[in-house]
Amino acid sequence: MKYNKSNNIDVKKENRNRIYKLICEKERISKPEIAYLLGISMPTVMQNVKSLQDEGLVEEAGVLGSTGGRKAVAISCVENARYAIGVDITRNHISTVLINLTGNIVESIRVSKKYQNTLDHAQEMGKLIDNVIEKSGINPSKILGVGISLPGILSDDGLTLVSSYVLQVTNERFANYQNYIKYPYLLCNDANAAGIAEMWNRNTLKNAIYLSLSNTVGGSILLDNKIYLGENQRGGEFGHMTIERNGLQCYCGKKGCLDTYCSALVLAEHTNGNLADFFDLLKKGDRKIEAVWEKYLDYLATAVNNLRMFFDCSIILGGYVGAYIDEYMAKLKGYIANLNTFEMDGNYVQVCHYKREAAAVGAALLHIKPFIDNI
Repeated sequence: MKYNKSNNIDVKKENRNRIYKLICEKERISKPEIAYLLGISMPTVMQNVKSLQDEGLVEEAGVLGSTGGRKAVAISCVENARYAIGVDITRNHISTVLINLTGNIVESIRVSKKYQNTLDHAQEMGKLIDNVIEKSGINPSKILGVGISLPGILSDDGLTLVSSYVLQVTNERFANYQNYIKYPYLLCNDANAAGIAEMWNRNTLKNAIYLSLSNTVGGSILLDNKIYLGENQRGGEFGHMTIERNGLQCYCGKKGCLDTYCSALVLAEHTNGNLADFFDLLKKGDRKIEAVWEKYLDYLATAVNNLRMFFDCSIILGGYVGAYIDEYMAKLKGYIANLNTFEMDGNYVQVCHYKREAAAVGAALLHIKPFIDNI
């Protein structure tokens, strides 16, 4: 039989990657358990774990409970071996987060800064990136890169913001950033980034819809853990689904869009633009606020049911409203169950893990994921 060196190298690389990912997933695991779960020989496991230890990617973490014999040494991922930075640009703010390999936020800074595609705005963002690193005290050499999330539709090459209602721009290129960012960087849509963040530690999910309920309604479609962008980079523009024929006027110029019924502004407008105040009054049993909320949930249930019929997968609710919706899920699921043709409950609907900075985290993960995939 002819020896195929290329195939042998590929197998070794795949084994190494599978071992590393399993260690990260399990948090603490023994070498025999790795061998058993992956169907790999103990010598192969020991060799790869040793290599990963030498590179500072995994470490011994005490011992595991005894099963009758000698206690096994626990191996765990060194979650702070590398970092990435995520930046979320909105109309009035810049949020910057530093995350580690597990997707946990290590440090963050959020400042008020009105968006303009100017040197001043780019310079401010560069300063924030440097400041969040300095504040954390980590070695800058461990930074993999910077991800920047923007509210709008990006070009295929990711360098031009084709359109953004939130930022009030069309066809803007981002040539200024390279002068102020010291690390490799890339741009992404904010809702897509948030969807990536929400899927990061949901190991049982491969397909999901992320529905962002912020000052505008958007979302992302994740199929086999990959973002589906559509043929025109407009996949996930759920805010412009028609929910009422000839309904309320949308900012896009059409009528009856979901955005006009389920954005966070629909609620906040009843409390002088403060969403937190809306939910405070809701908890206190304010009758007027309760009526607004019931109507909101009714439209949201319709949208969720439609998405379930379209994609037949889990739906994650996020954005500004998603951060408050936990304690109202039972009622929402009841509304959804009444609409669903096939299911008697709404258990396929989940609440976001990240109550804040999901888009920034997701943007940073665009650097973390390829690093892990190529270990």
